[in-house]
Amino acid sequence: MAHSHKRDTDARRTFRMPRAPYLAGGLAVAATLSTVGLGVVAADPGTRDLLVASSSTSLSSATQDAADTTSEALERPQIVSRSQSRIVREEPWEDLLEKKAVTQAVRNADTKLWTTAPLNLWATPGQDAGKQGVLDESKKVLVTGREAAGRVEVVVDGTARWVTSGYLTDENPDAGSGSGSGSGAPSLGGSCTNGTSVDGQPNIIAVHEAVCAAFPEITTYGTYRSDGEHAQGLAIDIMVSGDAGWEVAEFVRAHYQELGVNYIMYSQRIWSVDRSGEGWRYVEDRGSATANHYDHVHVTTY
Repeated sequence: MAHSHKRDTDARRTFRMPRAPYLAGGLAVAATLSTVGLGVVAADPGTRDLLVASSSTSLSSATQDAADTTSEALERPQIVSRSQSRIVREEPWEDLLEKKAVTQAVRNADTKLWTTAPLNLWATPGQDAGKQGVLDESKKVLVTGREAAGRVEVVVDGTARWVTSGYLTDENPDAGSGSGSGSGAPSLGGSCTNGTSVDGQPNIIAVHEAVCAAFPEITTYGTYRSDGEHAQGLAIDIMVSGDAGWEVAEFVRAHYQELGVNYIMYSQRIWSVDRSGEGWRYVEDRGSATANHYDHVHVTTY
């Protein structure tokens, strides 16, 4: 009887799995089902339906989480690196504009020159510089001696400004001599005495007559040819070079109104009526002395 009672007690004994392994196993199965997908683990149709619902819910939840993450990222302020936000091209003359350098240049300026034409005042040598006023013709101005991009630095009311180079002289234009002013240039009048003549529109004839009378040593001119304003009879080339070329160019500029001049080109520079306040401006290199107008003065009239 005692032996039988022992077997009954053993029979009633219930086998229990430890809780921790059971939970771990359940989580592992759930992870497997979520990863494997539809119908791979479960063969029963009902179980497959449960798997489909579970998988769809998981995918929907993941998609929503991704959308929420993206939305949150878009709503956060964007941090842009200063090095990535823009690329600033430093001009070769940027160091001239440093405050210390400008202050030193203004303090050391000790030379005064005369202006030979009305000149626009610019904040910097750059082409996109802001205009800061106009310096009158025959005005004595303090210069610093610094040059950049075809402009020179002057001091106006204690402030550094930039003007187009080529329009400052150490002699007062009103006093007479000099190749930079209208007052110092030869006056109009007289007639051509060297036997030269040109064909073209009336203003071209007037330019030739004036230049020939003032500079009889120049005997070669060019007018009509097959291209551009020359073909229209509106342009004339005065064959002269060096300092004599500047004398002719300034003579024509000084009398542009009487001669009906539109613009003048010489020594890779241009002066035009519509931008007269900028003086002589540099033009791009065209590749040869003739194309850059080093061996002649080009005049285009209206």
